[in-house]
Amino acid sequence: MITRTIHHVKPVPVRYETTNFVSHYDPSVLEPESSMSMAFKGLLVAICIWVWSGSLAAAISNHGLLRIGLKKQPLGLNRLNAARITKTEVSQPRGLGDVNINSNNLKANIVYLKNYFDTQYYGEIAIGSPPQYLAVVFDTGSSNLWVPSSRCIFSIACYFHSKYRASISSTYTKIGIPCKIPYGSGSISGYFSGDNVKIGDVIIKDQEFVEVTREGVLTFLAARFDGVLGLGFQDISVGEATPLWYNMLQQGHMSQQIFSIWLNHDPTSRVGGEIVFGGFDWRHFTGDHTYVPISKKGYWQIDVGDVIVADNSTGLCKGGCAAIVDSGTSFLAGPTTIVAQINHAIGADGYANLECKNVVSTYGNLIWEYLVSGVRPDIVCVDISLCSYNGSRNVKNYIESVIENETGKESSVDETPLCTLCEMVVYWIQLQLKKQIAKEKIFSYVNELCEKLPNPLRRSFVNCDNIAFMPDVSFTIGNKSFTLSPEQYILKVEGKCSIVCLSGFVALDVPPPQGPLWVLGALFLGAYHTVFDFGNLRVGFAKAI
Repeated sequence: MITRTIHHVKPVPVRYETTNFVSHYDPSVLEPESSMSMAFKGLLVAICIWVWSGSLAAAISNHGLLRIGLKKQPLGLNRLNAARITKTEVSQPRGLGDVNINSNNLKANIVYLKNYFDTQYYGEIAIGSPPQYLAVVFDTGSSNLWVPSSRCIFSIACYFHSKYRASISSTYTKIGIPCKIPYGSGSISGYFSGDNVKIGDVIIKDQEFVEVTREGVLTFLAARFDGVLGLGFQDISVGEATPLWYNMLQQGHMSQQIFSIWLNHDPTSRVGGEIVFGGFDWRHFTGDHTYVPISKKGYWQIDVGDVIVADNSTGLCKGGCAAIVDSGTSFLAGPTTIVAQINHAIGADGYANLECKNVVSTYGNLIWEYLVSGVRPDIVCVDISLCSYNGSRNVKNYIESVIENETGKESSVDETPLCTLCEMVVYWIQLQLKKQIAKEKIFSYVNELCEKLPNPLRRSFVNCDNIAFMPDVSFTIGNKSFTLSPEQYILKVEGKCSIVCLSGFVALDVPPPQGPLWVLGALFLGAYHTVFDFGNLRVGFAKAI
């Protein structure tokens, strides 16, 4: 369903102290004046209007609408080299202590964990009375609010950021329950506290948040933000803490149960973007929003269809994939089988995987014969003894297997790299067979894909001079195509001596039933203005301007 609603931001009444002006400026009640006097007063009006419009970047909270300007930090290779999106199997955090791993728990789920190295956009909030100002990431991919505590004395990262001091706040409430929040490269830990939180002109009373006493050194040391403000659902909130967005609604600060995000990818602009609570600004998009329902509460998770590269189907998501809309990461993360095809199409230099080519050279003809004779693709690798059959086997994450082997961790039998590579090769050959392409060309193509497998420790580089010649990549959402141009999916980052260009696509493999899974990060949100409709449990996209 395609709908459009326009929410206008009404000007704040401007009052003037000059004797010849009245409240809510009305020209009809002005005395006759000289042309010079009128010109001077006209200049004052223009200045006041300019000041008012500039203040929109900070905050406006009249008529149930709250606008927060976002700042943007430049990306650097030192942060990107260490950033990695991964996954882990954990229970939904229903308790107030550490996350409990229990495969028998009905809440057990596979959730994706991320680092915040590549996060570019952040804004300002204040906690306590008097207000203590901190910079936070407004993250739709998590649900907790956390900031560094003044009691964080054993983590180096805490000394490089603003810290919350409970002792100087008259509205502080002690809770004291310990908690730990996992991330891709470790975790942060601390305890719950309560206090008033100010966003723009709105004060949310008695908000639960985490005072962090230990931070991962590498993860947050170089970040310009101090903490994270999660905008996800309470279902994934550690300790079942009520998310700040919920309290904004319950305390009557918002007239509408929506918020929207616009991210500015113009590298020359000082404005990083804007998040609007309670509505959206029609000046930041064109056309209509396409709304799709939330497919699974917790994350802002939706269903996506086929991913098209240069008018060609990548196949895996034709039957549907899940996607998390996440403002807390810059990249577009998805199944390796698709990411490898994209990186091949755009000429990205990835991880030249000799083992992948060995599978093709050693087992390629046998795989071919199996597929041509009609053997089911999901049992081919079992029949040639590269995989063990467990009834639910699907493509696993070879990238993580490599990391585990390099760090000395043992992989389980059904997660061996050869098994995963075999399944990828079978999938690629099957996809090409449907196009009735000659065997030699198929094997040549599969070998090229092997060379383009994403590297877990480095990003996939592209030639900046070739961006104009790269293909578009399109996601099918709500039976509509959302296209990203090369300029929109290529990241330009600062190297030591020059600008370096990277593919914005990274590998993230999550097996069914949670996967296959995409994470649509800031690269996607920069191209499409996004409305998060909490009241109707849906997400809307429109072309950003």
